[in-house]
Amino acid sequence: MAHWLFKSEPDVFSFDDLIAKGDKGEQWDGVRNYQARNNMRAMKVGERGFFYHSNIGKEVVGICEVIAPAHPDSTADDPKWECVDLKAVAWVVNPVTLDDAKAEPRLKDMILVNNSRLSVQPVSDAEWQVILEMAGGTRAI
Repeated sequence: MAHWLFKSEPDVFSFDDLIAKGDKGEQWDGVRNYQARNNMRAMKVGERGFFYHSNIGKEVVGICEVIAPAHPDSTADDPKWECVDLKAVAWVVNPVTLDDAKAEPRLKDMILVNNSRLSVQPVSDAEWQVILEMAGGTRAI
């Protein structure tokens, strides 16, 4: 299964907000970037991603799971924009900052390190493991 990273400004929609949605989750709406949209189109139910707080904190704070495949974004007037639905599944023990990721040589090719503006991005299996190691694992919500 593939892994992903989802970025959100915590003052707009935080990991706590996703946790509050419970098992019904929330659509990952408002994405208006073709590459990010195409990444969501490639996702399968059950795949997991890091939840990353952008702008404030700039850190991986939790793990979420895709609970519905790509479908029309209800916030878009144009049907070309799609989104997936996500639910929160775990906190990371210690948030991993962008600076931490940039300082880790094993993450030198990670999209987050090289293109921090892309809001929905793939994460390789190796990168997934390194981030989890740096975070000290996960803890239940």
